[in-house]
Amino acid sequence: MKITPVKGTNDYTPKEAALRDSIKDTILSVYQSHGFEHIITPAVEDAENLDKSDGGDNLNLIFKILKRGDKLKDALASLSEGGEDDKILSDMGLRYDLTLPLCRFYSANRASLPNPAKLIQIDRVYRAERPQKGRLREFTQCDIDIIGSSSPDCEVELIVTTARALGALGIESFRIKINDRSLLRSVLSGIGFPEGSLDTVCVTFDKLDKIGRDGVISELSEKGFDEGVLEKFGCFLSDCPVPLEKIGKYTADTSAAERLRFIIGAANEVLGGGVGIDFDISLVRGQGYYTGTVFEIESTEFKGAVAGGGRYDNLIGKFTGESVPAVGFSIGFERIYEILKAKSASRARGKFAVIYGEGEIAKGIRAADGIRNEYDVTLFLRQKKFGRQLSRLEADGYLGFLSTDGETKIFGVNE
Repeated sequence: MKITPVKGTNDYTPKEAALRDSIKDTILSVYQSHGFEHIITPAVEDAENLDKSDGGDNLNLIFKILKRGDKLKDALASLSEGGEDDKILSDMGLRYDLTLPLCRFYSANRASLPNPAKLIQIDRVYRAERPQKGRLREFTQCDIDIIGSSSPDCEVELIVTTARALGALGIESFRIKINDRSLLRSVLSGIGFPEGSLDTVCVTFDKLDKIGRDGVISELSEKGFDEGVLEKFGCFLSDCPVPLEKIGKYTADTSAAERLRFIIGAANEVLGGGVGIDFDISLVRGQGYYTGTVFEIESTEFKGAVAGGGRYDNLIGKFTGESVPAVGFSIGFERIYEILKAKSASRARGKFAVIYGEGEIAKGIRAADGIRNEYDVTLFLRQKKFGRQLSRLEADGYLGFLSTDGETKIFGVNE
């Protein structure tokens, strides 16, 4: 039997679990104080729902669950008789994010929900990633979503709430990038890319910060796009980052630009200008279900994205048959955890031990209560090999101990 967790998953010690609980509690508290309500959905979803969710590359990372019992036997028999689709073996899968489960939940419960519905999910999701640093197979997301309103006020509210949640966690140095997919598609169409190719162009364009201008042009050339169009696109890339005020040079459709201008202005007004909010035409986001505004928060202190999201006005319609506007913002919990774990290691409160004798637990608790304002205190029953017990406490990082018989000692200090 193996004692290590499956690759891409983690065990967490009591200290690590306490930090994770604290982060979740802080985020949830801020979300709820801003009027969002907590819901819980299952980790398992219907396979058809997952396959039709427009999740981009994440659709290739779904953990699929085999059918059970007679259904599995029938599916295996179908394959052996020449069945062509191995999807018949699976009827469920683990969710790869929290947006699809939210859309299903809303579709089933909207009659009892307020309009607009402002909802929270903080839970684990699963992706069949190749395990490596920063990429887990099981990880936690923290989402807030507003469903039922197409107003840009929703984006402002999500940005402000998320920024305040990060601030409450001590993540204060960050910038918010924002774009609109409809604006980007309008720009790309104006340059000359065919309408049916815009999704694949966006996928490549999203890599601009990683592979640079020449890398983007080279990849699009390999995809077979017209050289004249790529030459125009290269000129556009040379102008990037394009200020929002000059985006009209590339598209006559300025409605999305006006919407972004309002969102940026209102969010800046509320946040007091302490957080940078920048228009970034190259921001795409990977999920295929985004239809309009997309945003991302990047930590300038720790380098890298710590939150992201966008508007997905068509996804709920896959369940209801009618368009329902929706927009959400998700905090990258695991990234925040790693940042705060490193911070807490340098500024954690000291640990102190209280050692009590047999039958003196009440006395021990009272002694511990007397120093809890200064230290994290753990109670220990006095062992027969007292010297060995003290050595272990010192090795485990305790600053010292006091006992119910009046003895007190700070480790490493000679009396």
